[in-house]
This record gives sequence, structure tokens and C-alpha cells, in this order.
Amino acid sequence: MGWGGGDKGGKGVSRLRVGSWNIGNLTGKSIELAKILQKRKINIACVQETRCVGLKARDTDGFKLWVSGRERDKNGVGILVDRDLTELVIEVRRVNDMLMAIKLVVGGSTLNMISATRIKWVWARKLRGVSGKNLTGGDFNGHIRATSGGYDGVHSGFGFGVRKGGGTSLLDYAKAFDLVIANSCLQKREKHLVTFRSLLSKTQIDYLLLQKCNRSLCMDYKVIPSENIMTQYRLLVMD
Repeated sequence: MGWGGGDKGGKGVSRLRVGSWNIGNLTGKSIELAKILQKRKINIACVQETRCVGLKARDTDGFKLWVSGRERDKNGVGILVDRDLTELVIEVRRVNDMLMAIKLVVGGSTLNMISATRIKWVWARKLRGVSGKNLTGGDFNGHIRATSGGYDGVHSGFGFGVRKGGGTSLLDYAKAFDLVIANSCLQKREKHLVTFRSLLSKTQIDYLLLQKCNRSLCMDYKVIPSENIMTQYRLLVMD
């Protein structure tokens, strides 16, 4: 992700890599997850279905992890930030066990990272007042289809499959909040589009969303199918 500030907290890094991953259950996987993020040079990662509870941040092998969860073994979202960026986190907002956000000041600009499972407009309105650049990573359980189909400006025409499930709701949400779906911005091979694969199906249900005015921040994106902390969900990254 190109970063206009020219550095990462004054450390001479001008690009960030962000990711999103439904990990199924974080219990017993945090070190393995951190090692994958390090190997893939991911600076910030949104994770879903963590099944974790608690409000405290904790260190995880080079990352700091914030979680939002109310019941163990149910839902839960989280955000991991690499150690070079943790000192730049100035706010953490936990809405519920399916939505949370952190705010960082990077290179003089504000970045709001939002981790979500599903979309409910009433939740999103609680974050609508946040200022700065907003980026959302989540499992939205919806199919936006391969072409834009009436959602030009939100869907850039490079999606996957047919529209069904919560895909229309996601597109309506993105349109209402002036967002663009990063997964649709660049032409990719199928294996770099599919975020969920089982013996019976292959679908695209996990997405990264950013504001239209910040579309240029997305230099590239892809699904990395070879990382399989979860056997069915794939790691989604954006540069």
C-alpha cells in the first residue's frame, strides 16, 4: 500500500502491506500466524473468527494483537500490528465481537484499520465519524460477482463468480459510504481471487475495502493460497 507520508513512523519505509484472514480459531495459532505474517512481510493484519475474549492487548512474536470478543468459541475479531508500528497506535475502538478498529498516525497521516465479520449498517455508523484514511478487512460472506453489474465505481470489474449471498448488501454498503472493493481493482488469476475453497466450492467472500478518494493507495492485492493455517480460508493481502 503506497503511503504518501514517505516513511513509517520516521523509519524510512514508504509502503505498508496489510492483510485480512478468517482464521477459524486463534487458540494455539498465534505464534504460527505471526510467523506467516513476518514471512509475507505484512505490517497490519485483520483477523476474524478468533474465538477470543478480553480487552487487553498482548505481544505475539513480533506483533501486538488487539482482540474484540465477548464469548469464547463465538465470533471474535482482532488486529495485529508489527512491532515497528505499535508505538504509532493512538486509539482502539471495540464495537462488538464482529467489529473493531484501531487508529494509527503513520508518516503524519491517520490510518484507521477496521476488522469486521459481516456487515450491519448500524454498527458501521458507530465508526462513521472517524477521520483519516479508512481501510476495512473482513469476511463478509457475500459474492460480488465477476463484473460490476450496476456498481461502477464500487466494483472495478475484476471480481469472481456470481452475485449471491450478502454480495449485494456489501456493494450497497460500499456505495453508501463511498468505498471501493480492492479485490475488484486488478485483473488476477483465479487462485489469487478465491478466498474460500472446500471440496465442494470455491468462492470469494473475504474483502478489503478502502475509500474511493484513497484508491491510489492500493498498488496491488492478491490471495495467497499456499498459506494454510486454515484449510479452507485464504490469506488476502494488499500492497
